[in-house]
Amino acid sequence: MTCFDLSAAAHERAGLGRYAARLAEALLALGVPLTAFINDRRDGALKPPLDSLPLVTAGLQRKPWRLRAALTYVGAPRIAALDGVRLFHATEHLLPVIPGARSVFTLHDAAYLHFPEHHLLQNRLYLRWMMPRFLARADHIICVSEFTRQDALRHYRLPSEKVSVILEGVEPRFRPVLDLDTRAELRTRLRLPERFVLYVGTLEPRKNLSTLLRAFGAIASELPEVGLVIAGGKGWLYEPFLEEVRASGLEQRLTFTGYVPDDDLPTLLSLADVFAFPSVFEGFGLPPLEAMACGAPVIVSDAASLPEIVGDAGLLLPPSAVDAWAVALRRVLTEPTLRANLSARGLARAQTFTWEAAARQTLAVYETLMAKGKAREAKGE
Repeated sequence: MTCFDLSAAAHERAGLGRYAARLAEALLALGVPLTAFINDRRDGALKPPLDSLPLVTAGLQRKPWRLRAALTYVGAPRIAALDGVRLFHATEHLLPVIPGARSVFTLHDAAYLHFPEHHLLQNRLYLRWMMPRFLARADHIICVSEFTRQDALRHYRLPSEKVSVILEGVEPRFRPVLDLDTRAELRTRLRLPERFVLYVGTLEPRKNLSTLLRAFGAIASELPEVGLVIAGGKGWLYEPFLEEVRASGLEQRLTFTGYVPDDDLPTLLSLADVFAFPSVFEGFGLPPLEAMACGAPVIVSDAASLPEIVGDAGLLLPPSAVDAWAVALRRVLTEPTLRANLSARGLARAQTFTWEAAARQTLAVYETLMAKGKAREAKGE
C-alpha cells in the first residue's frame, strides 16, 4: 500500500497542512489509493474527504524532538502499524524506518540553516540532527521550488537525480469573491477597515513583519483611511513584534484577526487593497499565490523562492528596504491603474499553478520508484 503522511493536515499546521491535504486530495482525484498516516491522533483529525481513508498511526507525540518520537524515526522501535507499506510519502519532515518500503520525502525548506536564530533551540537541534539522515535515507526527494532544490543540493550534497521540483498549486476556490453580501458579512465579522493592506501567515521572525509595520507607519498619516490587517496564528518568538506594535503608536490602525478559517480566506484576500508579504525566507510561498488567485495586487520580498513563484506578476523588493516598501505601498494604494495591472497579472499567473499538475508529477515519482523496486526484486537484490 501507499502510505501518505497527513499528520500536518490533521494538526492544521498552516502551510505544511495545506500542502499535505491538497496534494492527497488531488492524488485521490486521479484514482491513486492511499492510506493515511498520522503520527498522533490525540489532538488531530482529518476533514472530508480525507477522513474516509484507511488510517494508521504510530501513537507518537507531536513534538518529534522528544526521545520517544526521535527514536522511532531513526529506527527503534519499529512501527508495527506500518508493516506492509510498499511506499511511504513523508510530508512533514519526519521519515520513519519502514523495512522493505520505498520512500518519498517532501522538503519544504531549509530555513533552520539560514536563520537558526528564528527557530526554537529544540527545533534547531532536532532538524540539524535528523534532516541529513532523512534525506540520505529517502529514495526520492521532492522539493517545492527550484530554490529549495538548489538549497538541498548545496547543503546536503545529494545526487541531483534523486531530487526533483514539484511546485505546489492553488485551489480553485481561491478566486475573486464579488458577492457584496459575502464581502460585507466578513468585513463586519472581522471588523475590517474600509481599505487595508493585508498580510496572511504565521506570526514568527522570518516573516519579517517589522519591515511591513515600519513601511506602513511611514505612509499612515498620508492615508488615514487605510488600515493594516495581520491575519494568522501566533508561531514562535512573536513577542518582539507585538512589543514593536505597542511602541509604534499604530495599534489603532492595526487589526489582528488571528487564525482565519480556510473558507473565509478567499473573501479576505478579495477585499484587500494590496497583499504584502515581506518574508525573508520561504521554501515556496503559498499565501502570495492564493492572494494573486483572488485578484489582490501583491508586493513580496525578492528573497528565497518568492521571485520564482510571483515572477513579474507582483512588485518584488529587498526584505529590509523599509523606504522601498513604503513607496510601493503608497503607489499601489494611490494608483488605480497600477493596482488593476498587478491584479490582472496575478490572476493570470496563479492559473498556471494547480494541484492536479502537482499530483500527476508526484504520481510519476511513485511509479518510477515502484518500478525500480520491482526490478530489484526480480534480480533478487
